[in-house]
Amino acid sequence: MRLPKLARATVLLAGSAFALVAGPAATAGAATATFPDVPTLAYGGLCGTSIRTWADTSPQWPGRAVLNVRANPVTGIGPGEYPLAPLCEVLTTVAWRNLDTGATGTYVNNVVTGIYGSIQYSLFQDTGPGRVDVVVTTNHASIPAYGSFVVPA
Repeated sequence: MRLPKLARATVLLAGSAFALVAGPAATAGAATATFPDVPTLAYGGLCGTSIRTWADTSPQWPGRAVLNVRANPVTGIGPGEYPLAPLCEVLTTVAWRNLDTGATGTYVNNVVTGIYGSIQYSLFQDTGPGRVDVVVTTNHASIPAYGSFVVPA
């Protein structure tokens, strides 16, 4: 059965779009290490939230990791016209130490969150290869989180 030209073009375009979206298979050896949430108070009202953090590593980025930070939806009361939908912020620090090389660093970000949570904040860190320990804290009353991950050489 022969398809009309418009149908062939549609099938061709749909197949091309699928190939672009699917792309090459997931990177072999890529890993995500999720750390415990950090329950914290936040500034901008009587606000509370929790901070999610995780690290992404891949053999495609030897000696480097992407640290990610995102706040869950805020609860509380804020000032302004919509006090039940506060917009609050908290300075979040992800401090890391490579146990194999001794390298250290921090990723500090002012995380702004609202009733839908925050955007995702991400940044490459030159950790060097090896096992990396992490401590996540905020500049308000909080419970720190601890974790670790391995960066490929």
